[in-house]
Amino acid sequence: MKKRMSLLLAIMLLAITVLAACGGGGTAEQPPSQGDQTEQTPPAEGDGEETTEPPAESGDESQGYFEAEDPSLNPATALNRKDTLVVGMTAPKGVFNPFYWQTAYDKYVVDAIFDSFFAVQGDGTYQNRLAESVEVSEDKLKYTFKLKPGVTYSDGTPVTVKDYAFAMKVYHDSSYDGQSDLLSVHIKGGKEYNEGKATDISGIKVIDDHTVEIEVTEANAMTKDNLGTVAFAPEAYYGKGYKQGNLEYMKDLHAKPIGSGQYVLKSFSPGQEVVLEANANYFLGAPKIKNVIYKTTTEETRLAMFQSGEIDMDMVTVNEDTVEELKGMGFLDVNIFPTNGYGYVAMNHNDPKFQDVKVRQALMYGLNRAEVVEIIYGPYANVLNIPQSSVSWAYTDEGIEPYEFDIEKAKQLLDEAGWVAGADGTREKDGKKFEIHFSATADNPVIDALIPVMTQNYQELGIKLTAETLDFNAIMDKKDKGEFEMFFAAWGLTPDPDSTVYITDGQQNDIGFSNADYDAAMKKGLNAFDLEERKAAYAEAYQVLNQNVPDLLIYQRRDMWGINSRINGMDITPYKDFTIDLYKAEIEQ
Repeated sequence: MKKRMSLLLAIMLLAITVLAACGGGGTAEQPPSQGDQTEQTPPAEGDGEETTEPPAESGDESQGYFEAEDPSLNPATALNRKDTLVVGMTAPKGVFNPFYWQTAYDKYVVDAIFDSFFAVQGDGTYQNRLAESVEVSEDKLKYTFKLKPGVTYSDGTPVTVKDYAFAMKVYHDSSYDGQSDLLSVHIKGGKEYNEGKATDISGIKVIDDHTVEIEVTEANAMTKDNLGTVAFAPEAYYGKGYKQGNLEYMKDLHAKPIGSGQYVLKSFSPGQEVVLEANANYFLGAPKIKNVIYKTTTEETRLAMFQSGEIDMDMVTVNEDTVEELKGMGFLDVNIFPTNGYGYVAMNHNDPKFQDVKVRQALMYGLNRAEVVEIIYGPYANVLNIPQSSVSWAYTDEGIEPYEFDIEKAKQLLDEAGWVAGADGTREKDGKKFEIHFSATADNPVIDALIPVMTQNYQELGIKLTAETLDFNAIMDKKDKGEFEMFFAAWGLTPDPDSTVYITDGQQNDIGFSNADYDAAMKKGLNAFDLEERKAAYAEAYQVLNQNVPDLLIYQRRDMWGINSRINGMDITPYKDFTIDLYKAEIEQ
C-alpha cells in the first residue's frame, strides 16, 4: 500500500512526539527564522516513512485522508506523464530567494531548492536535515552545529558552514528588509554588526568547514529551532559583491537561485509555470520524480484542470460542493485537515469605541459566528475562541468563554458601557452614534456570508455597519497606516505558539491592542523550556485574550488537497508542506 500515516493518527501522536522538541519555526507562510504569523488573503480557497493511509476515522467526514474510489478513471493526460509531477497553485511572484521570498508560493520554490540544518516534521517539531549533530550548552547560550559531510550545491561546489555564517550577516545587515528578524534571536554581536560597529558577528565562530558555534546573549524555547532553520546559500554566489549596508545587488538573483536542495530551477514563466528538475546529487538521494512543474491555477480553473489531467495535485477551497466534486472524480485522493491558522475580524483599538472591553465582548456575543461558519464552510470549519489551532499542543479550552450568540447579553453589555439607544434606534454615547466602517475584501465568499449576518445582528443591537469593498492589498495598506475600523483577514500560524500579534507594540501588532497580563504570560511561555510550563503559560495568555477580545475570532477551517492517486508518498499536514519531503514522492507506473 501507499501514502503517509493518517493525519488523525498523527494528531493523536502529537502529544507524545512533541515532547522531543519545543521550538518554533516557519510554515509555508512564515520566515523560517522567527515565530511570526503571516497575514493571508482571506480564503476563497511523523517520521516520513510510508504506511497505509486509511479513510477518515471515527466517522468524521470533515477531515482525514480519503483514498480514490476508482483510480481506473485517471485521465490519459495524467497517465502519460511518467516522470513529471504537475502541482497547481497560485502564481508565484518570482522571488525565489531564501532571504527575500514574499509569498507562500515563492516559498514552495525556495523549499524545493534550499535546505537548512533542520526540517519540520508532520507534528510541527523539527529533525536534523543538513545537521549531523547539534550540541547545546547547559546554560543554553551556546549552540554547536555540525554539518553532514559531502553535501554540495547544485553547481557542484561544497556546502560549508561559512555559507551559514554569511547568511547570518545578510539577516543582520542594516539594509536587510526581508521578512525575517534574526536580531530577535539575540546572537552575540548581532546588534553591533547591524549598527555598523563591527565587521563580523562575534557570537558566530566557524570552527572548521563543518562546524559552527553560535553564542546568544539570552535564550528561549525557540532559539535552537530559529538557528537551525536558516537556509544555506553559497557565499561565493550570493555574497559576490556584498558590502555591509548594501544588499541591493541581491535582487538580481531572485529568479536565479542556487541551493543544495532537492530540485534545481530550470525555468520560470511568470503567471504560467515554474519548472524544476531533480538534483541528481542531492545528499539524501536523487528525488524519485525527475521533473516537477508548478502550474498556475485559479479558483475557476483548478477543478477542470484536475478532470483533464493537466494537474496532479492542488489545494482546493473546502466546502461541501468541492469535496463532493473531488471525490466524485474517482481518481483523486483527498486530504482534508485543520488549517494551521484562523479567520478573524480586526478592530482598531486606537478607535475610542473599541477601547471598552464590554463593547468588544458585546460585539462577540452579538455576532452569530456559527451561522457565518455554516454558510461558508458547512462542516468544514469550527467557531474558534482563541487564536490557536485546535491541533497545537498549546491549544486549550479550559477557562475559555465560548461567546455563544446571545443578543440580550450583548445589549446588556452595551448598556453597561454607556451606549444607549437614540431616537432612531441607533445607540449613542457622548453625542456620537455607534457606527462601524468595515473594510471588506472584494469577491470573497467569507465576506459575502459575513457582512449580511453581521449587518443584521448589529442592527438588532442598535449598531450601524457600513461596508466598503476593496481589494485585499488595499485593505492591508489601510491596516499598515492604521486607517481602518474593522476588516476581515486570516492569520497563518507557525508550529510554535510564540507570536507578536497581540504583544504590546509587537512587530505584527497592527491593531493597537495592549495588555500587561498577556505580555507577561507570553514572555513566560517563550522563556520556559519545559513543555508543561509552556502549556500553562500559553493557556494563561489565551484566557486573557479570550476575556479581553482583541479581535472577533471567527473560525478555524480545513485545508483540502486533491492528489492524483498515482502519486505516492506525498506528506502534507497542518504543519508540513508538500515541498519538505518532495524527494520521497514517486509516480506509480
